Amino acid sequence: MGRITLDKVRKAFGDVEVIPPLDLTIEDGEFVVFVGPSGCGKSTLLRLIAGLEDVTGGQIRIDGKDETAVPPAKRGLAMVFQSYALYPHMSVRKNIAFPLRMAGLDRAEQDRRVAAAAEVLNLTDYLDRRPGQLSGGQRQRVAIGRAIVREPSAFLFDEPLSNLDAALRVGMRLEISELHKRLKTTMIYVTHDQVEAMTMADKIVVLRAGHIEQVGSPLELYRAPRNLFVAGFIGSPKMNLIDGPIAADHGATTIGIRPEHISVSTEAGAWKGTVGLSEHLGSDTFFHVTCDGIPSPLTVRVGGEVALDYGQTIWLSPDPAQIHRFDQNGLRIA
Repeated sequence: MGRITLDKVRKAFGDVEVIPPLDLTIEDGEFVVFVGPSGCGKSTLLRLIAGLEDVTGGQIRIDGKDETAVPPAKRGLAMVFQSYALYPHMSVRKNIAFPLRMAGLDRAEQDRRVAAAAEVLNLTDYLDRRPGQLSGGQRQRVAIGRAIVREPSAFLFDEPLSNLDAALRVGMRLEISELHKRLKTTMIYVTHDQVEAMTMADKIVVLRAGHIEQVGSPLELYRAPRNLFVAGFIGSPKMNLIDGPIAADHGATTIGIRPEHISVSTEAGAWKGTVGLSEHLGSDTFFHVTCDGIPSPLTVRVGGEVALDYGQTIWLSPDPAQIHRFDQNGLRIA
């Protein structure tokens, strides 16, 4: 079991409140991602759940039991850090078994759990190597293996892929997602990368300045962002936000339209524009277009085979069904 409930949890460092009182429930077996810009409080919130930081107020319950004052080692949680935190002088086998030795488990049980974790993580052939003989992705798997052998009620990941290059990050995203499917254990994952959040999560928690801006599935946040912050943060490239007379024509202070929901024509359309910089990514091309009456350039996503010249005049047309409207307070208008 791994149901985690935060009831009016808050955190302050002296007179500075970094987590105002918040409520959140993470269901057993969910893969939940905390996402937000640097300094939004996501890692602090994870550390509060782990017990590595003391709460200033509120209550943390794990499977219905108040764990607010329980030491980290007794909460039944396992944390995977950004830095791997492996012992360089120990073999992979000993690194994975370390928490079991500290817990006093007998050698046979240690060997059983290490072998099972190594098989799940494709580390069986590396058990007698040391961390320095492994790639970054393999070292991260060792750190995850050390968490798995504890058989926790939930895994807590604190930006575990930020030290890896782009190709390794993609591979490890898939491995962690597959691991969740196999283990069916609650996972809480912290990242500033909204692509990681969108591709891995069952549920995303968007944070800003310690506040929860929105909670929902990736598609819920993509299709119906609650406010301008979420609209601008979720999606890659981010949503185009337009205010002024065009927004007023739609009964809003600001309207939003995603790059993939704008069609391009060389003959006619809603907005006349001039092609600026282009980003060619193979299957997709992103054009940055300056339009008459719109203060900021718009990003348009089209198929990779579309070719437009710098400075070329084109017309853009937003899909009316995909226009998001926001009021003067930045809140979504239904």
